[in-house]
Amino acid sequence: MKKTIHLLIAAVVALGFQACSPQKQAMTLQVKTQAGVVEGFVENGVKKFLGVQFAEAPVGDLRWKAPQPVKPWEGVREAKAFADDPMQPNVFGDMNFRGSGRSEDCLYLNIWTAANYVDEGLPVLIYFNGGGLMAGSGSEPRYDGTSIAQLGVIGVTANYREGIFGFFAHPELTAESPYKGSGNYGFLDQVAAIQWVKDNIAAFGGDPNRITIVGESAGSFSTSLLMCSPLSKDNLAGVMGSSGAQLLPYGATTQADADAAGKQLLESKGLNSLAEARALSADSLQALIPPRGMASPVLDGYFMKESANDIFAKGEQAQVPLLVGWNSQEGTPMSALRNQEPTLANYKKAMTATFGDKTDEIFEAYGILTDADVLSMKSMNLASDLFTGFPTWKWADIHSKTSKQPVYRYKYMHPRPQVSAKMGNKVAALAGGVREKTEEEKKAEAERPKLPAGAVHSADIEYAMGTLDTNEFYDWQEEDYAISKLFLNYYANFCKFGNPNGEGLPTWTPINGQEVAPVMYIDVNSAEKADAATENAYRTLEKFYLSR
Repeated sequence: MKKTIHLLIAAVVALGFQACSPQKQAMTLQVKTQAGVVEGFVENGVKKFLGVQFAEAPVGDLRWKAPQPVKPWEGVREAKAFADDPMQPNVFGDMNFRGSGRSEDCLYLNIWTAANYVDEGLPVLIYFNGGGLMAGSGSEPRYDGTSIAQLGVIGVTANYREGIFGFFAHPELTAESPYKGSGNYGFLDQVAAIQWVKDNIAAFGGDPNRITIVGESAGSFSTSLLMCSPLSKDNLAGVMGSSGAQLLPYGATTQADADAAGKQLLESKGLNSLAEARALSADSLQALIPPRGMASPVLDGYFMKESANDIFAKGEQAQVPLLVGWNSQEGTPMSALRNQEPTLANYKKAMTATFGDKTDEIFEAYGILTDADVLSMKSMNLASDLFTGFPTWKWADIHSKTSKQPVYRYKYMHPRPQVSAKMGNKVAALAGGVREKTEEEKKAEAERPKLPAGAVHSADIEYAMGTLDTNEFYDWQEEDYAISKLFLNYYANFCKFGNPNGEGLPTWTPINGQEVAPVMYIDVNSAEKADAATENAYRTLEKFYLSR
């Protein structure tokens, strides 16, 4: 009898606990952000919220000012289509956008989440686009967050101001700024996007304390800076970068120099004051001052107080896990040879303008010793390192020395497949698309031996994000999808655990404390290896840069 009574009491207590326990709040297509409610849609099992505003439109008096918080709104805002892409000319004609147009009113982000409940606490990945800080958008299909969301990571892309709209300094701007600085507006947009995610992502099923950022090319340069900025570094749980970092040999610009350059630029276009420049329409301003190249960060005392080189050297960067790498054919020796015959003598002569009396030493370190080496992976390694490889190597190397966090390094090796036959007489272009083959290229193909095939700049993006099918220019094969699955899983695991390793994946060892760093070579047969000759080449190049 006593046993029966005890069982009845236990059952009543259990029912009481069940009745009192909070019910999980289902994740719906209407989500309340701090500024108001947005409504998304669901597709392929993923909830999508597109064109979500994270800062006020930087127009009128807000042109060339730090991004301002979004003003609250009443009712429900639809978030079912990409907003306008940032202002930009067709710098890379093969870029593909899904935005509704181009305008200064571009500070919007996009969210892909597979959360079923608000309190799921999923990790978050924010992708910042490449494009030389001149072009690009979070609407580009290659950055789409669907695939990574299906693996349990919330995907986010965020626009930032490009070109003259995002990276222009001027003494009048510096004087009117509350922080007495100017020039880093595009980077400040990235900071604002991270802060918005920190403040709002829990409502989308995310964990605000597990935000990882990633970027390719200019986006990778950006993530290396966001690790350093006092405005963003404490909001990061992990950082990834692909093909670029704002480290040696790259530096930063003083505010005084940036102001002087901006003033001279306006005057060269017949504009004698900031008011005249602000009075121009966005289209007129862009036509008058098109982008001229990658902008250097300004030491504005706000976004950046010191160069990234100094911050990393002192260990004052975000102390978080880091995963970085670059591609096997970021550049080729042909760009330096400028149509000269690919002989060792010609290549050395061309590179003497860069290396001076260190040319022989650097060529020896890279194993470029014969005419045959000029059209080999050895020369491609050097050309790639001079573009993005070396600063990315430096990023991994210095973070492994001035933090206690794991650092993972890779080299992406797999060439894209052939351009699809339906594209006709076209070749791969820089931003993932294709362009017409030039007469010079046709002639060069006929007359000169080919370089070994490698992974060109930006070729890794669709693989890493699982977005091969968004790019119809290439004839994707089974092996491409297999590599993409592996790469995407490495990304997802890193976002979840700060460690890319997982079941069924080749083991990836951190480089920390290793005299010869282990590197994951991502290809058809991905594997990790350590190469003393490669590390020696980087050390030789580092010695050269430090001696200048």
